[in-house]
Amino acid sequence: MSHVIRKISIGSDYKNDAMHYAVGQQVYGGHEISYILLDESEMSYSVYIKKDNEVLPWKKFNSNMAISVEYDLKY
Repeated sequence: MSHVIRKISIGSDYKNDAMHYAVGQQVYGGHEISYILLDESEMSYSVYIKKDNEVLPWKKFNSNMAISVEYDLKY
């Protein structure tokens, strides 16, 4: 079963020191987070950004990091 990831937080202290990345968030000089995907073969999460209809890979986090995932609950 696949789930749409809405937000990913990286870091062990969620409230104080974690970095949060959410779909639709403005980042990196006018880009917007387009997708957050799980690569099950590598057990890693990739963040993709877009600007002017061009989608680019931006960040990748492996499972050795403290990661909190929030799924999109739209039905």
